[in-house]
Amino acid sequence: DALVADWVSVASHRQNRTFMPPKNECPLCPAGHGSMPSEIPERDYQVVVFENRFPSYAVTSVGADAPDPSGIFGTRPAVGRCEVVCFTSDHESSFKDLPVERVRTVIDTWAQRTEALGAIPEVEQVFAFENRGREIGVTLPHPHGQIYAYPYLPDRTKSLLEAARRYHERTGRLLGADILAAEQADGSRVVVSGTHWTAYVPFAARWPLEVHLSPHRDVPDLVALDDEERDELAVIYRD
Repeated sequence: DALVADWVSVASHRQNRTFMPPKNECPLCPAGHGSMPSEIPERDYQVVVFENRFPSYAVTSVGADAPDPSGIFGTRPAVGRCEVVCFTSDHESSFKDLPVERVRTVIDTWAQRTEALGAIPEVEQVFAFENRGREIGVTLPHPHGQIYAYPYLPDRTKSLLEAARRYHERTGRLLGADILAAEQADGSRVVVSGTHWTAYVPFAARWPLEVHLSPHRDVPDLVALDDEERDELAVIYRD
């Protein structure tokens, strides 16, 4: 999009994806659970990851790598990955209902997939997130999340990195660490204060409900978290 210098993924095949099926036709329930074939060939499971059948980004992607000389109509293949994470076989459950041990398994899964997908040459960012509710466009009611491996940096990520870079050039310090220290010192917006993590409502919250969860140790990604940090993250994130 030349107007804002950001990429837009066009995935017309997603118009035909499965939309809010009844429980007995859910493709995320274990095999043999309902009348429709399952994406998961086991009769029960804990945490499962598989490629999205209707991806916005894929290993083999349709589209021409055609930079436009005018700079107006440039295109490129949407090479990347979209994965689905199912963290319970219980169709009626939700993330908040998971035992803390299962949440820890999900965190380890996020970290493992972040490392694996981040090693793909075309991938610029790996982003794990949970889908919940019709309000944000969920098409399957079964509890699940997704992992996107972007072939570019989304606009918000670029803004975050640029702000952090400018702050470091000006002060020699890490912006995220200083924001965390300031929120801890103020205390009025702190929701949970743990040994390794603090959850707080940001000073300039953009949403009616918004909580940031920050590790006390400076780490580059989920992969770098040690066992104790992952253990506490499983408890605080679920809470």
